[in-house]
Amino acid sequence: MRLTDYLDKGASLGAAAPCLTMNGHSSSYGEVQQLSWKVARALNRSGVRPGAKVAILSANDTLAFSCVFGIARAGAVWCPINPRNEAAENRDLLELFDCTCLFFQDAFAPLVAAIIDDLPELATLICLDGSTVPESIPFEAWIDGVSAEPWQAEPIDDIALLVGTGGTTGRPKGVVLTGHNIETMSALTLMSYPFGARPRYLALAPLTHAAGVLCFPVMALGGEIVVMPTPDLGEFVSLVQRHSITHTFLPPTLIYMLLDHPALASADLSSLQCLWYGAAPMSVARLEQALDRIGPVMAQLFGQSEAPMMISTLAPREHFDADGSIARKRLSSVGRPTPLTEVAIMNNDGTLLPAGQRGEIVVRGPLVMAGYYKNPEASAEAARHGWHHTGDIGYLDDDNYLYIVDRAKDMIITGGFNVYSAEVEQTLLAHPAVQDCAVIGLPDPKWGERVTAVIQTRAGHTVTAEDLRAFAKDRLGSVKTPKQIEIWADLPRSKIGKVLKPDIRAQLSGASRTHPDTTH
Repeated sequence: MRLTDYLDKGASLGAAAPCLTMNGHSSSYGEVQQLSWKVARALNRSGVRPGAKVAILSANDTLAFSCVFGIARAGAVWCPINPRNEAAENRDLLELFDCTCLFFQDAFAPLVAAIIDDLPELATLICLDGSTVPESIPFEAWIDGVSAEPWQAEPIDDIALLVGTGGTTGRPKGVVLTGHNIETMSALTLMSYPFGARPRYLALAPLTHAAGVLCFPVMALGGEIVVMPTPDLGEFVSLVQRHSITHTFLPPTLIYMLLDHPALASADLSSLQCLWYGAAPMSVARLEQALDRIGPVMAQLFGQSEAPMMISTLAPREHFDADGSIARKRLSSVGRPTPLTEVAIMNNDGTLLPAGQRGEIVVRGPLVMAGYYKNPEASAEAARHGWHHTGDIGYLDDDNYLYIVDRAKDMIITGGFNVYSAEVEQTLLAHPAVQDCAVIGLPDPKWGERVTAVIQTRAGHTVTAEDLRAFAKDRLGSVKTPKQIEIWADLPRSKIGKVLKPDIRAQLSGASRTHPDTTH
């Protein structure tokens, strides 16, 4: 399937039904379909041929997302560019992806102006809502006079989109995702979670990431997608009620903030069937609160850019045992491998390990990317021994539930013992004063590495390093208990809310300390 097939499928179920809604205005499936034909024809008129790479630099916006389908109709490849990236990172991505055309919002005109001279191949600039960059053309002028009659070009291959890996270490890589990858992901979504006729999906998280690709299975059912231009949890609660939202996605950090938001207590969220969470580990203690306060609708997913979203799933019903009680042990898992995906645990020499043993989580099947764009060495490294290597350490239990214990690069070796940061983080997150935390290893002359925790407290709560150390020691023992605990006002985060451990490590490594157990 091509990306346009999801839109066309939804239109076949009712062209007049609402497709994309933002700020109280809805575009029907038929209107989005017509716009996609115009965008495709205009791209062709601008010299964009099948196989060309076309980028979109925009905050969450229904017009920008509509252009995705025009790009696909032109046989071109969609390159989502995150507006929260630094200018240099976006320049690197546009250069790496060989982009010849860029759609952008005027709010990001300074960013575009700063990098355009370094990108001579970027021949066509289309501003979605203005034209303050001299080299650009306003969207309305660009499509003026273009027919809205059905038209599409034949693609040269199955590549649907290129996704940047983030670039937190060195230059970013480009993940090549095919139409078959997105088709597999969409099928796994529809078979793994509850869906009724015409779901209503609220997109608060960036459409350049998980929130965007989750739109495709919703559209296949003719559902409505309500887009939030900026994240606002009060407005989020209001929109769930106003539009009777059935599905949404939030990263754990925003779920924690939602649980503490005053609007939640009086909110009617009964329309929700599925609140997906993922992209980062979630506190089991806070997940239990969510099941109680939001409802039995929490739905976990585990994936990565290279195998989008659906490596394993934990549907709402699987958060509970047969007697209706919360399945507490299972909450710390990331669910079971999905039906079309093979998951195993591998040691360093390529041997697959039995249930209960820890090693790297490896994956194969039609969900896995085609490789890294123009990077055969990285592609071969990720696919060694015939499996895609996720970089996560974990294990499968006897019931085939998958547990992630750490990122391979985040495991701490202290005094000769392996300490998994995720286990320590889960313990600290169970403390009622802790909003979020990160655990890393820092060089230590005695222990090799010392377990180090950085804590963000919940609003209105205070706690000391000594209190947290005692709390952890009672539950983990002395080896795993952090020897250094810091309390910060906030933690450095990526554009999608992930805590940036390299930034924390850099800040702490650059500080001189006579006492490792400190707070600030």
